[in-house]
Amino acid sequence: MTLGKGDEVVAYLKKPKMDDIEVLISTHPDADHVGGLDEVLAAYKVEAVYAPKVSHTTQAYKDFLSAVKREKLTIKTAKADIQVALKDKSIKAKLVGPIKEYGKTDLNNWSAVLHINYNKNNFLFTGDAEAQSEKDMVAKKYTSKGDVLKVGHHGSKDSSTQDFLNLAKPMYSIISVGAKNFYKHPITETQLRLQICENFVISFASTTTYCPSKRLLRFHF
Repeated sequence: MTLGKGDEVVAYLKKPKMDDIEVLISTHPDADHVGGLDEVLAAYKVEAVYAPKVSHTTQAYKDFLSAVKREKLTIKTAKADIQVALKDKSIKAKLVGPIKEYGKTDLNNWSAVLHINYNKNNFLFTGDAEAQSEKDMVAKKYTSKGDVLKVGHHGSKDSSTQDFLNLAKPMYSIISVGAKNFYKHPITETQLRLQICENFVISFASTTTYCPSKRLLRFHF
């Protein structure tokens, strides 16, 4: 999610004519992740909401809490070793992070990390998880192979550590990032670590840019 983009997300979800959301996971309270979820909750019948047990003072987070309350839902704690029950039993979903509680100002490492297995394919969604969270998941061996990795924290230098990538061994790594963003994500050193893993790195941005590697694909919209 992105702050102020809830209407665009709702419009996107309406294209395949979705009529409800079985599980909604707010990875962590940062505005660029929780922002707009209030509009999604207003537009759809949501059956279950998960979020890590950490709060924030931003208006985006307050709007999310108000929307959950308005829909008479209770937030389930997103943390490691939680099986996410789905109606389609061919899809296995399990939260593998956060492993533990982190500092109240260390919101990124609180990120809910979700592992999904479907049709013999494994997907790993890491939110904004950074090095400390990755280290804890590696130590507990909670992170198994992910054919598709949603790269942590938009490809920042503090995410996608080599030990974490060695364990995940992704075939495809997907980076969601704003074009020409202030933080200059994805960082070159992170892209290089991903390419060393010999997987295809797919970067989604909103403007035309260059392709420095034959194994780095960029989609523009």
